[in-house]
Amino acid sequence: MQLGVCYYPEQWPRTMWADDAKRMVELGITHVRIAEFAWSRMEPRAGEFVWEWLDEAVATLAAAGLKIVLGTPTASPPKWLIDACPEVLPVRADGTRWNFGSRRHYDVSSETYRRECVRIVTAMVERYGRHPSIVAWQTDNELGCHDTVPSYSDAALARFHRWLRHRYETIEALNEIWGNVFWSMEYPSFEAIGLPNLTPTDANPIHLLDFRRFVSDEVASFHAGQVEVLRRHAPDADILHNFMGFFTTFDHYRFADGDALDVAAWDSYPIARTESIALPEEQKARYARTAHPDVSAFDHDRYRAIGRGRFWVMEQQAGPVNWAPWNPVPAKGMVRLWAYEAFAHGAELVSYFRWRQCPYAQEQMHSGLNLPNNELSPGGLEVQQAAREIAASAALSALGAPSPASVAIVFDYETQWMFEIQRHGKTFDYQTLVFDYYESLRELGLDVDIVSRSADLSAYRLVVVPSLAVIDDALVDQIERSSAQWVFGPRSGSKTDAFAIPGNLPPGALQRVLPMQVLEIESLRPTLAPALSVGDTHGVAMHWREHVRANGDTRVAAQFDDTWPAILAHGKLRYVAGWLSHALHREVLQQAARQAGIDTQLLPDGVRIRRRGELTFAFNFGPQQAQAPAPADARFVLGGAQLHTGDVCVWRNG
Repeated sequence: MQLGVCYYPEQWPRTMWADDAKRMVELGITHVRIAEFAWSRMEPRAGEFVWEWLDEAVATLAAAGLKIVLGTPTASPPKWLIDACPEVLPVRADGTRWNFGSRRHYDVSSETYRRECVRIVTAMVERYGRHPSIVAWQTDNELGCHDTVPSYSDAALARFHRWLRHRYETIEALNEIWGNVFWSMEYPSFEAIGLPNLTPTDANPIHLLDFRRFVSDEVASFHAGQVEVLRRHAPDADILHNFMGFFTTFDHYRFADGDALDVAAWDSYPIARTESIALPEEQKARYARTAHPDVSAFDHDRYRAIGRGRFWVMEQQAGPVNWAPWNPVPAKGMVRLWAYEAFAHGAELVSYFRWRQCPYAQEQMHSGLNLPNNELSPGGLEVQQAAREIAASAALSALGAPSPASVAIVFDYETQWMFEIQRHGKTFDYQTLVFDYYESLRELGLDVDIVSRSADLSAYRLVVVPSLAVIDDALVDQIERSSAQWVFGPRSGSKTDAFAIPGNLPPGALQRVLPMQVLEIESLRPTLAPALSVGDTHGVAMHWREHVRANGDTRVAAQFDDTWPAILAHGKLRYVAGWLSHALHREVLQQAARQAGIDTQLLPDGVRIRRRGELTFAFNFGPQQAQAPAPADARFVLGGAQLHTGDVCVWRNG
């Protein structure tokens, strides 16, 4: 359980650096990230490197005993580079170029920019790669942020052609698989294919999907180009990238393949994310100052899988931020709570953004651990409290590994892309559906792993697949070998890998183990809400509903009020033929958990728990005082059973 902070020495007088480092250590900070936006100070003119200031900053922080995460500065190319090579600017879908004057103003497909990035990263790592205090390197910053990916440039088009040729080998194969006979869309060559923008109506969905796949691979290869240099010159340091919450522009599982990452880091802004995602307005209002209880936990669990068990929070909200539609001040205790929440889910490090609030430029409304006058902010005081508590507690200081979860949720990036391309109903969003299932499981007091569709699922007792566009034979093979209970949601198996309807109808290959077929689908406007009951829980379908047929010995476990099947069951599998209201999802999952032999407990409103090693953590995100679900004889190592808003408690298991 280590604490870190993001620091920008180039933004402050050198006379402050030593005192800042000293105060960081006194606060309980062990790690500090620097330099990820400092290219113009490292290389103020082409080929003219100025390292003295960074040498001094590194030496000052190291002398204080701090471990350093050094960021490559490629998220913000300097003005001289843009002036010399304007073609590196990204191109929007409407054909216009982004301008210089903020950040992320580069095209991930630009060969010129890729060479420049390798050049600056090589210069950095040759100088600092063996420094004993630099324990990790972060590539770039928040890849894909601000809708700068994809880019619709000539460079992207040329690389897309190469990508398509590698995937399909012949133009005849591409035309066949893409179904280009439709609307006379057949191409004479790969070079004749354009990017899927500026078409009068929808582009071919498989054209759009392959472009999304290509863009995802471009982001991964851009990162890999830096990793190759870093591995060569800094072999003992961890390599990471700081991903974002609820972000699906590229496939994070593929990004992390091989040796691309040692740690999956991500940037946690719970209140801003609560304001930004598609949550019901009543939840946004209820959790305006605490954040939704599952919004950070969801990405903690996702990035733990992407990092193969290792994840850090590289940027943790420390107070009000500047970029959401509304930016409330967090309730008292929340900055401290978010640290413990991350640790409970397995984080090795929680690093705050930022050390000191900057009084100028774009982020001056974004808080830090210190106010602009160098006084600890309210969030900084909470971090100080958490650091002292951790240092004083042997149980917290020696926290064990995350406990294995008995429940897995399958999350799939290509499913998100397919359903974005063909929503069929404007309120259908795959990630929001997954989140509703995740929230339901967490309300039942369950720990959850979020995994890819290709993960080994043999250790789980309950596997939840809120939706999965393409179901392949490999997954069905896992189901046949599994002793777990399985729950599938709507649109599962609805497409092939070529973005077509399966020849045997949805759910495609899943019919091997769940005999059924989807005959028709409908997206539901708010005035269409087919009703149903599951057990004693009543609710409706919303957003999406399917007309399904049970085949063989598959049984109808619940039906809608118009008699169409709502839930089909066959052995250890359930299929939910619609997006159900939240209480119904929870009831379906509770029944499945019961059959899997998993104990559940409906937690008090706004309360969540997470187990790590021999400890159980409880958190209160709700507006009222709540009772932690601890046993009567619980031995608390932090706090007690009564939880006010923003409170945390921890007790030993058993």
